[in-house]
Amino acid sequence: MGNGFQFIDIIVFAMIAAYLVFRLRNVLGKRDDSKNGFQDPMDPDSSGGSASNDDNVVHFQDLNHEDEDISDVNMDADQQGDPLSDGLRQISQADPDFSSARFAEGANMAFEMILDAYAGGDTATLKSLLNADVFGNFSKAISDREQAGETLEDTLVDIKSSEVVEAYMQGHQAFVTVKFVTEQVNATRDENGDVVDGNPNKIITVTDFWTFARDTKSRDPNWKLVATRSLD
Repeated sequence: MGNGFQFIDIIVFAMIAAYLVFRLRNVLGKRDDSKNGFQDPMDPDSSGGSASNDDNVVHFQDLNHEDEDISDVNMDADQQGDPLSDGLRQISQADPDFSSARFAEGANMAFEMILDAYAGGDTATLKSLLNADVFGNFSKAISDREQAGETLEDTLVDIKSSEVVEAYMQGHQAFVTVKFVTEQVNATRDENGDVVDGNPNKIITVTDFWTFARDTKSRDPNWKLVATRSLD
């Protein structure tokens, strides 16, 4: 009897673990086991201080809809014609498994992972979360930093807010832009350890807009970062 109950417990825990992994994959796709943090993939310049292409850096806005899943509610007359509501509805129609609330959760996780990966030069993790163009920009910035003998210190102190601000379909492609307002500590040091950019003792507020995309006709559940920009 005791062994039987233990076996049932193992099955229950395995089911719970599988469900949690499935939720994350449906939101932003697979996570690389090499990094558990979330960095700011959308804005290497503002979050990392050394990215060179600001047009390809998207930071996430405040997700004010975290308590309301637009894909699960009916629009009333006042909501009709609102671009964001219409866009989220179109995405949920193309992908019935889409949930704006779950997406918001995954976006925050992805933000931290990308920031950590960028600061640490973890291109394997970045490649799994970024599209080819954004990855190319991030990879070049990391390479330039390493060749210069510089190291990046990027600490995400707090995500003050994250809000989905844009959603739309282009053919089978779904696009969702999130605005992130975060508190960070950024500093770049040279090979001697001297600070050449940023301030390791100062917390700054950064506003980033990150755009994620996914082919709704694909079996691949991954959402990838496709654009980033910063208000700075």
